[in-house]
Amino acid sequence: MRRTKENLINRPEYIEKLNSWFDQTDLVKIVTGVRRCGKSKLLKLFQEELITQKGISEAQIVDINLENLEQTRKIGLQLRDNNILTPYTVLLDYIISKLSLNKMNYVFIDEVQMLENWQQVANTLRLRDNVDLYLTGSNAYMFSSDLANSFGGRYVEIKMQPYSLKEYREAILSEKENYTPQDLYNNYIIESGFPQTVKFKHDKELISDYVMNTVFYNTIQKDIIRRFNIAHTNKLDAVIRFIFDNIGNETSLRNIEKGLKASGRPVSVPSIDIYLQGLLDSYLVYKCDRFDIKGKQYLDSNAKYYVADIGLRTTVLGSKDMDYGHVLENIVYLELIRRGYRVSVGKLKTDTKTLEVDFVAQKNGNEVEYYQVALYALEPEILERELTPLKKIPDNYPKYLLSMDTGQGLNDGIKRINIFDWLLTS
Repeated sequence: MRRTKENLINRPEYIEKLNSWFDQTDLVKIVTGVRRCGKSKLLKLFQEELITQKGISEAQIVDINLENLEQTRKIGLQLRDNNILTPYTVLLDYIISKLSLNKMNYVFIDEVQMLENWQQVANTLRLRDNVDLYLTGSNAYMFSSDLANSFGGRYVEIKMQPYSLKEYREAILSEKENYTPQDLYNNYIIESGFPQTVKFKHDKELISDYVMNTVFYNTIQKDIIRRFNIAHTNKLDAVIRFIFDNIGNETSLRNIEKGLKASGRPVSVPSIDIYLQGLLDSYLVYKCDRFDIKGKQYLDSNAKYYVADIGLRTTVLGSKDMDYGHVLENIVYLELIRRGYRVSVGKLKTDTKTLEVDFVAQKNGNEVEYYQVALYALEPEILERELTPLKKIPDNYPKYLLSMDTGQGLNDGIKRINIFDWLLTS
């Protein structure tokens, strides 16, 4: 993982994805992900790559950061009370005035959802023969059916996350510290994978303040409270804490309502539905649906939820009574998503009961892998419990058991892999 002249830490997997769509100018490239996961820095990295590796001149690059008040004021945009910039025509005129007429131009607009009618700007630029357009956004609400209609489906989404454990290790290498994988992991689940936190040199107070205020409260305020005009923020907080505290547990709106009522924090099902949609749209939380392995279909009832970053969860809930099994499961889920899989919870009906496979990972329509996740599985009883659902699957797709046990092995064709080997070397 190289560092650039601006001391930006490279994210090679995301750069590779951007490169794969390079110069396909009929497609709008949109990088999405939770706030502060590194989207803005990724655009900077890609711009440097265009200049140093592809011979693009700086004059061919138009770079707009809509969170930069100084820049938006110079352009002539005004920030309304709802945190939306207007008028969009001013930005469009500004960008067009910066374009080189006889060369390809590379236009980058960061946090595009802050602009009113941003789809009009994006679509107008997309239709120009001399523009290759790249956007970032921090809210999935922007990807409505209207967007698909506006672009005629001519866009690609690159989903970005905070640092993986592997990226986190690379980011702190300059400290010259010799971490064991376990020590690295222990720091990671407390300090978070948000890139900025690496600069705080393990100062847990600074890290906690940054994650809570700059990431968490900022996202909640801008992407949920303002969007849904929420007055009772204490109820929103109750739902967030419930979801964060129940990662990896199957649940439903009705179950969440019952759980909150039992704890003395009643919230109605319609409100829970709204709050949960806001959490999903802001990429703070991911939903993992259930999948019938034999029937090859997704199930409507219940789901599991996982948080975008374990360090964020630790900051909000604290580390006391942490369920380390579900924390590990959460990290595996995020890693599978990062590797491009569509991930679901596997359900397998037998003659006597329904078994659960932690994750069914599917890619490209016909690639399927099955995963069980356990903290430790050396005890014969635990090992058999974890292996049984995988053994019962009636197909020959790859099956894995990931755990913190050292070494690797094979049981009836099921590969047992040390979790750190899987996370750090794959």
